Amino acid sequence: MHSSAKVYLVGSGPGDPELLTIKAARLIREADVIVYDQLPGPEILASLPDSAELIDVGKYAGDHTLAQGEINRLLVDRASQGKTVVRLKGGDPYLFGRGGEEAMELHEAGVPFEVVPGITSAIAAPASAGIPITHRDHASVVTIITGHEQDKGAPMVDWEWLAQSKGTIVVLMGVSTLDKYVPELIRCGSDPDTPVAIIERGTRPDQVVTTGSLRTIVDVARKHGVKAPAIVVIGDVVQLHRTIFSQKIE
Repeated sequence: MHSSAKVYLVGSGPGDPELLTIKAARLIREADVIVYDQLPGPEILASLPDSAELIDVGKYAGDHTLAQGEINRLLVDRASQGKTVVRLKGGDPYLFGRGGEEAMELHEAGVPFEVVPGITSAIAAPASAGIPITHRDHASVVTIITGHEQDKGAPMVDWEWLAQSKGTIVVLMGVSTLDKYVPELIRCGSDPDTPVAIIERGTRPDQVVTTGSLRTIVDVARKHGVKAPAIVVIGDVVQLHRTIFSQKIE
């Protein structure tokens, strides 16, 4: 392995280019190779330098440009050529971003790597919509889950526990399966009148917030044509949206 070879697993944040960390921006400028998907958002992707080899490995609603195993091997391959590689990921690399799998592959291959944390949309998108995911009068517990559970037999989410937790639930990648887990929460004991917000393109200028309750949100989302990328927030903190959301995203 060439002494200059290194892979950086870089979190690009929630989409607003100004929420990209200083370190992430520097590594992007200095990279020989940038391996990316669509999740960093159009503004950040449009700013990627022409000086780097840009490789799109995007996963678009089941149409994967490269499978995860191929992405892992690509990172190892470019590093083995002595390249400085940035694996650019949306949000934070270790929060449902499969960064842990990539890190393990790099470790097993003996490739030097570093994780560069990013601001996760699970916190940033609700904040940009005037929803603090914790509030002393509403919630002191937050559970972040993915709307796409891996099919390994038993469900990875304990819906009965979650329904009784009384905290805030944040669902990433949860738009397409909204009609599955919302009825499950109600079945397991969640109050059907619990407020819900869906934040599309959080922190970006074209952000859209759709609100309802567990009882109504599936129909409301369908009526408004809600689409990914979006964050779903479930809990009493959602009612603060109308009070706090006064700033314009610029």
